[in-house]
Amino acid sequence: IYTDRYLTGFQERAWDLFRDYLYDTLAGNANRPEGTSYALDDEDAPHNPLVINWNRGLAPGALLRRAARSTVEQAYQPFLQRFERLHRARIAGESWDGESERQSREANTETVRNALAALPKGTSHGDAPRPSQLVLPPSHWKALDPNVSLVTGIRGSGKTFWWSALQEESVLALLGTLHRRLTSIAKSEIRAGFGEKEAPDNYPGKDEMKKMMSDGVEPRTIWRTVFGRHIADADHPLKTLESWKERAQYVQQNGQDIVRMFLDCDRKLDERNTYCVVLYDGLDRSAGNRDATLKLIKGLLEHALVMRTYRRLRAKVFLRSDQAEADQIANFVDASKVFSTEVQLAWPRRMLYNLLWQYLGNGVHGEALQGLLTKERWRPIKTSYGKIFRAPEQLTESEEKQRRRFHDVISGPWMGTGPKRGYPYTWIPNHLGDAHGKVSPRSFIAALRAAAEDTADDHPDHEHALHYASVKHGVREASKIRVRELSEDYPWVSSHLSALQKRISVPCSFETIAEIWKEQGIGGHGDARQRSTDSNRGSEEVRENLESLGVFRSTNDGRIDIPDVFRVGYGIGRKGGIKPVK
Repeated sequence: IYTDRYLTGFQERAWDLFRDYLYDTLAGNANRPEGTSYALDDEDAPHNPLVINWNRGLAPGALLRRAARSTVEQAYQPFLQRFERLHRARIAGESWDGESERQSREANTETVRNALAALPKGTSHGDAPRPSQLVLPPSHWKALDPNVSLVTGIRGSGKTFWWSALQEESVLALLGTLHRRLTSIAKSEIRAGFGEKEAPDNYPGKDEMKKMMSDGVEPRTIWRTVFGRHIADADHPLKTLESWKERAQYVQQNGQDIVRMFLDCDRKLDERNTYCVVLYDGLDRSAGNRDATLKLIKGLLEHALVMRTYRRLRAKVFLRSDQAEADQIANFVDASKVFSTEVQLAWPRRMLYNLLWQYLGNGVHGEALQGLLTKERWRPIKTSYGKIFRAPEQLTESEEKQRRRFHDVISGPWMGTGPKRGYPYTWIPNHLGDAHGKVSPRSFIAALRAAAEDTADDHPDHEHALHYASVKHGVREASKIRVRELSEDYPWVSSHLSALQKRISVPCSFETIAEIWKEQGIGGHGDARQRSTDSNRGSEEVRENLESLGVFRSTNDGRIDIPDVFRVGYGIGRKGGIKPVK
């Protein structure tokens, strides 16, 4: 822990030094292309130290000829790996062998660019995804386990994707072939218990929810009614009664009948060795105001806890990470039993590029792109949608090979005319991450799609599919998306950050920010777990809440930094950084 703390502090001081005396100078040089400062945690940036780990076996006086190979590797391997990568990139522009050079020269740049411009715009509104879009980061296949009741993630991380995907028979069939731990969910009976799309036969809408709650129906009773309707026989009152209010009243008045129905269904499922899993998503749209929404979420989690007492009946709840942190939803007996199952949907860098390969290999000019990306054979799989292809492990498991192919086939080796500006493979995710380092695949794909469109418009003769200036444009477009999403969820964030437009360049002291808020009469309010802005809170608490949301990051010396994915969209400056959206 002390080593990490020392290296973090060293990195921040080096970043200050390089930014003030090198990055800013390059950015202001009229003979250089539009500059962009390296992110603090960019592993390929000049300010990032080359680390040699201290080891007792290599201390002064130790006999090196007796040192174990593992000792030497532990000390020098990180240094040598990074040195070799930087050296090869400098000498060969990351054209690592003659074959990759030949493939890069022969690549049809326009074909690759068109394929990038045709990348999908996502399934964030419950649209059914195709099997060809499936990529399974480790946290995702864990989240799909029927016994996981709570799945959380940032906007665009895949919650609604999986809510939709699990309702597709073709997707379920494919899941069972992709990972041995997915056979349980692949055999499960899946039902929709709530979602963004209206489905009155499956669950009540927002207005009906509000009406039932105002009439005194407990939220957990509403959710028990929804689940019960999904498992009831065709002649059961939960199927024959006309309105959700009538059904909820039946559940209230016939508790023993409902219990027997649940037990009978659970027994039948157990005999067939399968689960019934009811999915809940889009809960921020389940009620008209924040307090009612949190009550519904709390009631749903209480219901999910009850379902865990059965062997084969399960509720799976998809929540935004900040919703899951709200104190109001966890104040019920044994809440920890639900929260202990929580799995957060994460997208490591390698998995973001695996998603890109999957889209490209199955999209426009898919078979041609398969050959450009790797010499290894892609695995064909027959589905109800037709044949799809899975990228080979040689491409999906090795970041070094991913880096080479992305640079050779798509972007070129640098974010400028030389290596001092950074490397696209690492630069793009680094500039799309929030203060916690989380990148949404929606932002990643949106940035690449916008970069391809901009290259086609402004740099059509460029030798690679993406021009580095267009990549920066893509990040700006992705930043607009993240800012819009943040504003929808937390209107108070926009008022606080918009006030800083053209007033500061980060990193800067928090005192400077607080003084601007005070000058403009912006109250110290805002809570990462609240949408309302009517409570009077101190600016320090606003700072804590913005840090919780991943919008602010405190450096070791106490200054405030704002990640580019938010900074650019809100028009806040950084010396030598990507130009903000005007």
